Amino acid sequence: MKYSPKVARAAVAAMFFMAGLVFASWASRIATIQQKLNLSDAALGAVLFALPVGLMLSLPLSGWAVTKIGSRKVVAAALALYGVALVSLGLADNVFLLTCCLTVFGLASNAVNISVNTQAVATEAMYTKPIMASFHGLWSLAGFIGAGIGTFMIGKGILPTPHFTGIAIVTIITIFICWKYLHHDHNPESTGPAFVKPDKSLITLGLIAFCSMVIEGAMFDWSVIYFKKIVLAQGAWIGAGYTAGMCFMAAGRFVADWFSHKFGLKTTLQVSGFLSTVGLLTVVVFPTLVPAIIGFMFVGAGISSVVPMVYSAAGKSTTMKPGAAIAAVSTISFLGFLIGPPVIGFLAGLFTLKISFIFLAAMGVSVVVFSTKAKI
Repeated sequence: MKYSPKVARAAVAAMFFMAGLVFASWASRIATIQQKLNLSDAALGAVLFALPVGLMLSLPLSGWAVTKIGSRKVVAAALALYGVALVSLGLADNVFLLTCCLTVFGLASNAVNISVNTQAVATEAMYTKPIMASFHGLWSLAGFIGAGIGTFMIGKGILPTPHFTGIAIVTIITIFICWKYLHHDHNPESTGPAFVKPDKSLITLGLIAFCSMVIEGAMFDWSVIYFKKIVLAQGAWIGAGYTAGMCFMAAGRFVADWFSHKFGLKTTLQVSGFLSTVGLLTVVVFPTLVPAIIGFMFVGAGISSVVPMVYSAAGKSTTMKPGAAIAAVSTISFLGFLIGPPVIGFLAGLFTLKISFIFLAAMGVSVVVFSTKAKI
């Protein structure tokens, strides 16, 4: 059964929102869990590497499932698993269990990412204007709200387990409400090959998004720790940089479609990389509360439009069908989102946390370079 564009859009938007809320809930409590298990920065980085391991394990499964079963069933099942895995992260009482739970969390996150963006492509096709960025804006808005909830929980001394359980319950309820309004996309195309090699243009788009999402992933996992250990923020202020970044990321994504239409896709991506670089260097050079908050505002604005614009461009590929192109670019880019945090942990252990943020600034420069070379 088909529903109106507005109803379908609302259902897909809810999936994006809950996916963002689940991940933000985990990110907002990483420092708490690090303290609970008495992990060093290097040890935390090693544990966080379980996330990209889970992603890599899910790559063939997620691609096959979306192609053969349909993104509707996959996004519902994967988002439910995402919520359950979140609860398990709060329950983990040793490094081994936390690592195992993070692996499952990473597996679910990639399955959600690929399937929900495939749903977004189908929804955008129902409109005569681009709306992809607005979906990602809701994901970021959920990150902002999740950060606020996490900050509140920290301030009240509420442990991660009840916090995560509440988020998981809301997630399951949302899935049940929106299930019948999602796109039924199991069609003859699903009888084709599950894996298609992306061409050079799609790989370039993937690399642009990869670099940006390295920054985004690190901001999720390390901004709170940076504010606690480098900026020396106290109490609830340790989440100020993360909250500021999420706020400006959400705002940027809600205006990204307009900006890209007015100034062009290439210029939008170049400006995005520049803003990210400036923001990260500000955080490194001026590691005090107000400048650091402003720096993260720039970072949030810089990374806001990259992923939705790249996905939109990939959906217009002339060599692959939109769903396959989105899945290919999404997989490359989300790998950066999950690899970034553990890399920062290793660099922080090898050098310092401030030095590791210079690496993130280099990723911002890379966005500018790849965008300049891209044929878009």
